[in-house]
Amino acid sequence: MIDTSIQKETAILIGVATRDQDPAQSGEYLEELAFLVDTAGGVPVKKFIQKLDYPDPRTYVGKGKLHEIRDYMEVHPVDMVIFDDELTPSQVRNINRFLDCRILDRNNLILDIFAKRAKTAHARVQVELAQCEYLLPRLTRMWTHLEKQRGGIGLRGPGEQEIETDRRILRFKNILIEKEVGRD
Repeated sequence: MIDTSIQKETAILIGVATRDQDPAQSGEYLEELAFLVDTAGGVPVKKFIQKLDYPDPRTYVGKGKLHEIRDYMEVHPVDMVIFDDELTPSQVRNINRFLDCRILDRNNLILDIFAKRAKTAHARVQVELAQCEYLLPRLTRMWTHLEKQRGGIGLRGPGEQEIETDRRILRFKNILIEKEVGRD
């Protein structure tokens, strides 16, 4: 018999306990994040909390914690890693290079939940607008698969052109959605 059940995606949850909050509060935030993952249809399989004065600007957590996460992932395959706070585009890129898996932050996860649950056309349009606005500044470096295909001196490579095309499409889409929503 063929198994036709849908496999739920598995996720590692990561948070930082800064000096302004105690680890128990960070644990509560990760519990809430686990609930969001469950709501989105995923399964949280492991939680990591790192104590830092402030999140690392390059990778959100320290290199040692990234090694610990990667070691866990080598033994327990997971589909994605979800961070409790908003990540910068460069943090996502750096973490992705190190862990080589899908990286999400809390905002991205919440937008996904809203997208799944939006029923009316108006609600779907509003969620789409929010997703476009969230994605626009994060387009940089999404086309690294093209970075070896550079043009000559003074020419832009095809990766840069594709990013510019995507930005233009997203900006145009934002304008159309804003008009539809009535945000003139």
